[in-house]
Amino acid sequence: MQGFGIHASMWTMTWDHAGAERAIAGARKYQLGFIEIPLLDAPSVDAGYTRALLEKNNIRAACSLVLPEPAWASRRPDAAILHLETAIDKAAEMGAEALTGVTFGGTNERTGSLPTQAEYDNLARALEAAARRAKSRGIQLGIEAVNRYENHLINTAAQAVALVERIGMDNVFVHLDTFHMNMEEKGAANGILAARDHLKYMHMSESDRGAPGAGNVPWDSIFVALSAIGFKGALVLESFVGMPKEMAGDISTWRPVARDEEEVMGDGLSFLRGKAAQYGMKDFGA
Repeated sequence: MQGFGIHASMWTMTWDHAGAERAIAGARKYQLGFIEIPLLDAPSVDAGYTRALLEKNNIRAACSLVLPEPAWASRRPDAAILHLETAIDKAAEMGAEALTGVTFGGTNERTGSLPTQAEYDNLARALEAAARRAKSRGIQLGIEAVNRYENHLINTAAQAVALVERIGMDNVFVHLDTFHMNMEEKGAANGILAARDHLKYMHMSESDRGAPGAGNVPWDSIFVALSAIGFKGALVLESFVGMPKEMAGDISTWRPVARDEEEVMGDGLSFLRGKAAQYGMKDFGA
């Protein structure tokens, strides 16, 4: 999966027929190559309907999730395996190419203490089992580093790399997010360089989760690093303009982060495409 994509949250977080139609039509309107589908409730997703829509519109897909508390891998690895395997099977049925996101835990998962070796052992056990299932279904499995206020286990590119290398399977990759990197890395470029051998997926999100180019993320440093490593993966615009109220607490977003869709997709997407062209990333288009 290569090029620019979009997280479906621009249009919906509920992947029913209406949400799928709206989001896939939006991705096609802005000439994006793929869409990231949130699997908040994988069993309820109509995989056949989604696959047909994707094929009709010539749009590729990845899926993403955050583990719910009953399936946090650090505490309940067996439950995490079951949850991830269900999502992997659904992603495969939809024709998606990857399952990524906070595949190791939750966005409200903090113990108030330093991570323990036992927690990391549980993560590795759960994700290795999930990776085996994913490989059997032709699915790539991503691990997204998120900020310290959301999770205490995987905050940096180096931590994500360590987990990927411990799992040791060729279908497991690092997923970075500029919103989280802006808080956690000692320079966003350093995070990209640290993950270079495993980095396949980037969330391109502004410092307030609004339109890229309108905040504090050091975009020039990010694109210099991506160009330097010859990045060939996915650049996914992620903004939560249409965030439903029930999701606000999961990512601590309490106010509108952009004026409307046009600000993010018109200004923000154009900004990202311009930066890719500026730094010679020809395969990503201008």
